[in-house]
Amino acid sequence: MSAGGARLPVALLGGGGIGRMHAQRMLVHADVRLAGVADPSPAARAWAEGLGVPWAAEPADLLDRVRPGAAIVATPNATHTAVGLACVERHIPVLVEKPIADTVAEARRLADAARAAGVPVLVGHQRRHGVAVQRARRMIAEGAVGRVVAATVLATWLKPASYFVAGQWRRLKGGGPVLINAIHDIDLLRHLVGEVASVHAVTSHAERGFEVEDTAAAVLRLAGGALATLLVSDAAVSPWNYDLASGESELYAPQRADAIYLAGTEGALTVPQLLHWRYRAEAREQRHWHAELTCEQTTLHQHDPYAEQLRHLRAVVEGREAPLCSAEEGIATLRATQAVLESAESGRTVLIEGAGAAGSSGGPAGERPAA
Repeated sequence: MSAGGARLPVALLGGGGIGRMHAQRMLVHADVRLAGVADPSPAARAWAEGLGVPWAAEPADLLDRVRPGAAIVATPNATHTAVGLACVERHIPVLVEKPIADTVAEARRLADAARAAGVPVLVGHQRRHGVAVQRARRMIAEGAVGRVVAATVLATWLKPASYFVAGQWRRLKGGGPVLINAIHDIDLLRHLVGEVASVHAVTSHAERGFEVEDTAAAVLRLAGGALATLLVSDAAVSPWNYDLASGESELYAPQRADAIYLAGTEGALTVPQLLHWRYRAEAREQRHWHAELTCEQTTLHQHDPYAEQLRHLRAVVEGREAPLCSAEEGIATLRATQAVLESAESGRTVLIEGAGAAGSSGGPAGERPAA
């Protein structure tokens, strides 16, 4: 629902697939409107002209021409920092698509500049805006599972051969499912359970033989002491991934499956189906592995997390809400995700500096801090 007044004009910087998805929603959104498109391709220019909105080849030119109330950065990852800085320098609040940048150092440059200028930066980890994730986070905070002891995150699906033909970069290091897809799952793990303190991972490209990984497995130690496993593959037939299980995107056929499994001292919870398991008995001495478990499911009215993210963008611009995924949050997720690939390449456990490791027993020899 609109907060009242005119819709917030938002400049779209990048007219590729994800940019067009944002544009489709802005065209019909109650809170924001598409103020213009910046993208050098002739196809993007024709598309913008067809929509009847201003077009520019360069982001800075569009920002100076339309002076939007906010901007969305949906350009290639390596340009996120430069384009984001162009917004910050003009004091334009900005939503940067994930990842916030292609390196932690570049992300830090953007975050520091935004903080110094007092300009809000949001990062497009849109799953945080989904109703299942919001409810799961609330249930965990209310003690539904007690203290989380263990977690399993699955991100497995099959990408077609055409996916790799359309973009040759998808065959190269950095273009695989860890940085493209599993970064969302690592962000949800952080959002629901806590910071990642260390990562030990292995990768494989045995199925396709490309330079890039097609499968990865990781053990993550969380700062609160919980252990988590992450399995990601884009070469396996499976319903066990958040996009299919959540039904939040019209691009995927919804499946009654789960992607995240949390086990704690008081119960267990799956996401996004929200199956909540706990002992029937009230007395603690009667709650053990031989006792009966009950299962309840919370059924929710679905909504579009991308549309909710746009509503939230306006609320942040107007000072009514703080960013749900700030630049600092985006950096922490990027650092933990890159640690998966760093560990796999080095064969060593990677420590995430500043995350802490309460309750940890220490790791094996050969640990190294995240780059």
